[in-house]
Amino acid sequence: MSTPLQMTPGTSTVDANALHRGLTLRHILFIALGSAIGTGLFYGSASAIELAGPSVLLAYLIGGAAVFMVMRAMGEMALAHPVAGSFSEYATIYLGRGAGFITGWTFAIEMALVAIADVTAFAVYMKFWFPGTPAWIWITSVLLIILAINFAKVKAFGETEFWLTVIKVTAIIAMIVGGIILLIFGARLNADVSPAVSNLWSHGGFFPNGLGGFLACFTVVMFAFGGVETVGIAAGEADNPKVSIPKAINTLPVRILLFYVLTLTVIMSLYPWNEITGETSPFVQIFEGLGIGAAAHILNLVVVTAAISAINADVYAAGRMLFGLAQRGMAPASFNKVSKNGTPFMTVVSMGVVLVVGVLVNVFFEQAFLVVAAVATYATVMVWVMILLTHIAFKKQKAREGVTTDFPVPGWPIASYLALTFLIFVVVMFAFFPETQIALIAGVISSVLLGLYYKFFIQKKVTQ
Repeated sequence: MSTPLQMTPGTSTVDANALHRGLTLRHILFIALGSAIGTGLFYGSASAIELAGPSVLLAYLIGGAAVFMVMRAMGEMALAHPVAGSFSEYATIYLGRGAGFITGWTFAIEMALVAIADVTAFAVYMKFWFPGTPAWIWITSVLLIILAINFAKVKAFGETEFWLTVIKVTAIIAMIVGGIILLIFGARLNADVSPAVSNLWSHGGFFPNGLGGFLACFTVVMFAFGGVETVGIAAGEADNPKVSIPKAINTLPVRILLFYVLTLTVIMSLYPWNEITGETSPFVQIFEGLGIGAAAHILNLVVVTAAISAINADVYAAGRMLFGLAQRGMAPASFNKVSKNGTPFMTVVSMGVVLVVGVLVNVFFEQAFLVVAAVATYATVMVWVMILLTHIAFKKQKAREGVTTDFPVPGWPIASYLALTFLIFVVVMFAFFPETQIALIAGVISSVLLGLYYKFFIQKKVTQ
C-alpha cells in the first residue's frame, strides 16, 4: 500500500521532495468558482442548446448532481489524504497501483490537451483585436506568462486565479442582471418574438428534439464541467484543507444553478432556443440587446481572461498530478524535483514543452488534432468514474476498520452508485452519436495503451 505524500507548511524549511501550503480559503473558493466558467459556458452552451432545446436546463441539473457527488467523494478522500497526487494517490491506495497510474496519467493528458486547445484559442481571440499580428507572438506571450506564474510560489497561482475569476464572474452577473432587465421591460432581441419565460416551451415544447436530442446533449454538458477536479489537486497545498475544501465543494450546486441554469434560462427566455445558432456567443446577443456597441469587445476580453485562467489551472493541475506520480515511481524521477519556491519545476517545464508541440500540431494538422481533443472529452468522464470507484473502495475499507471520516458524502451508498451508473451511461452514449464516436474510440485506445505501458515498463519498477 502506498504511503501518502508529505507536504510542508509555507513557513517550514524547504524539503527537496515537498510542496508548500500557500493556498488560502479565498484562493480555494475562487479556484472552485472559476472552474465552472470557461469556453464551455461562453460558447459551448450554444451547441448544447442546439441539441436539446430548453431541456438542456434539466440536463445541466442532472449532470451537475452527478458531478457534485464526484466532488463530494473526492472531498471526503482529500480530507483523509490531502496530498499532491490527489485522486491518483487515492486510486493507488484503494484500487491498486495500476488504477492509480491510469487515473493519474489520464488526468494529466486531459489537462494537457485542454491547455493546448486553450492556448490555440487564445491566439485566435487576440487576432480579433490585432488581426495582422502572427499567432506565434500571442502563443509565446501567454506561455511565458503561464510558466512564470507556475514557477513562482503557489500563492501566485492562487492570486492569479482569484483576479481572473473576478472578471469572469462579473461578466456572468452582468449578463444575468441585464437579461432580467430586458425581460422586465419587454425589450425585443428578436423581431418576431417577444421576450418571455414562455419561450422555454412555446417553440416545439420543452423537449423539442425528443429524447434523442436530450440524451445527446449530455456529452456536451458533462464536458462543460471538466476541470472541477482542480479543487482536489489544490487540497495538497491548501493552508487549512479541512475548512477550505468542504466550503469550496459545497458551493458547486450554487455555481451550477447560477452560471448554467439561470444564465441559460435568461438567454432562452429572451431568444427562442432555435434562434441560438452558435454562429456567435449568446453573451454577445445579450450585451448587444442592452445597447452596448462594444459587446463583441467585452466578450472577447472575457474569453481571453477565461482562456488564460484555464491554461494556468491546467498547467498547475497536470504538474501537481505528475509530481504525485513521480513520488510513487510512476513518472520520470525528475518530476519529483522541487524548487526553493516549493514548485515542481520540471513538471512545469514539461507542460510548457507539451503545449508548444501540441499547438504546432494543432496549427499544421488541424484534422488530426480533432482526435486528440476527443480523448480529452472521454478522459474527463473517465477520471470522474475512477474517482467514484475509488471512493466506494475507500468507504468499504473505512467501514471494515470502523473509522469515521470527515465530510462524508450525502446519500451514501445509493447516491454514489446512481452517480457512477449515470457517468457510465454517458460514456456509453458516446457510441451512439457520430460526433462523439471518435471520442470513445480514441479514449479506449489511450486507456489500453496506458495499461500496456504500466504492465511492461512500470509495474516491475514500483515496489509495494
